Amino acid sequence: MRKASEHGDSVGGARTVRGGSGGASRRTKPGAGAIAGSGGEVGLQDAPRKKRPSSAPRRRTPAASLTPEEMLRRALGAETPRSRALWARRGLSLRGPLDRTTQAMLLRQLYLAYFETRRFERASEVAEQIVALGVLSDVAHQDAARAKQALGDIEGAVGHLRLAARTGPASRRAFHWWTLGSVYHLARRYDEAIGALTRAARWGTRDKPLYQGHLAVVQCESGRTVEGLGALIDRLSEVPAGQGYGRFVLGQMAYFDRRWDEAKKYLEAFVQRSTSGRAAVAIALGGEIEAARQTLATMAKR
Repeated sequence: MRKASEHGDSVGGARTVRGGSGGASRRTKPGAGAIAGSGGEVGLQDAPRKKRPSSAPRRRTPAASLTPEEMLRRALGAETPRSRALWARRGLSLRGPLDRTTQAMLLRQLYLAYFETRRFERASEVAEQIVALGVLSDVAHQDAARAKQALGDIEGAVGHLRLAARTGPASRRAFHWWTLGSVYHLARRYDEAIGALTRAARWGTRDKPLYQGHLAVVQCESGRTVEGLGALIDRLSEVPAGQGYGRFVLGQMAYFDRRWDEAKKYLEAFVQRSTSGRAAVAIALGGEIEAARQTLATMAKR
């Protein structure tokens, strides 16, 4: 479930939480990136650089004197889950009143640290605390749903996503219904997935081609005949939503339309992108990644 919007990738932001009604997850968030290889020749190393004498020693601000907002800034810029969790805990442990919005954002960084290290029980507990604060409640419900889905608690995930659709602004309602549809899709609960994705397509605006395409995929998987798959593929491939998570939907539609080369191209691109960046994205989209690999394996046997 990556979503929070994996149209371009997501989890650190809103969808983030992905996982909708069934198939398909992580927003790439700020700080996400592929793991770089060595890139150099064997046996070659950079020569050690001589340090320039500094006229004045660089002063570090003592952690105890930092404000919650500064600690949040450092958590947001952290390069590792451990560092992110460290700064989030420090910000939350400060004495004195803490603004609810800052508290919610610090808790979210702690949630992401737990999620990225697959400590889903702890991530779920923290997500429930964020929900209780009532700050950006639909985003908090998305995060809670992602943790529940990772724990295998589909009903728990569904409950949070329905609340996200009910409490979120109209501009994000289609996204929440789509995420719910993705969760149902991965669980092979096709009738419920079709219902949720139909609502997403009805509410959708800019990303409507993605929701319509995903609906077509579920209908095909359930054994229904879908007319005009080619037109849906062309429409989605021409809009921004066709990137990121959209490649999964494009690949599956192309497969059902027997456009094997296109299906292979889209699904391989989706798997590569989803597994080479931030860990939270690969975790949230685990179901979709596995489904894409299964489709690729099926085509390889042809």
